[in-house]
Amino acid sequence: MQHHWKSAGSYSTVGLEFAISVLFGLFVGQWLDKKWADNGWLTAIGFGFGLAAGTRAVYRALLRANRQADEETKDEAKQKQKYFDETKP
Repeated sequence: MQHHWKSAGSYSTVGLEFAISVLFGLFVGQWLDKKWADNGWLTAIGFGFGLAAGTRAVYRALLRANRQADEETKDEAKQKQKYFDETKP
């Protein structure tokens, strides 16, 4: 049971990480636009970089979840095989 809570805790921050990445890129872009008066292009570029960083975070979390699911499936298969090997007459 504790394993499930630990997994939920590690993946519950993915949405927050995505939002912070996008907002950080947006605010940096706005700051640079104000500093250099660039008509909004740096805001759009900053937003794009933030979106890319957030997407990368979601992708990495998905890969981590798939890797853990594969490991759990292998462990279950080993346990089943061990059970059947022990219960053979």
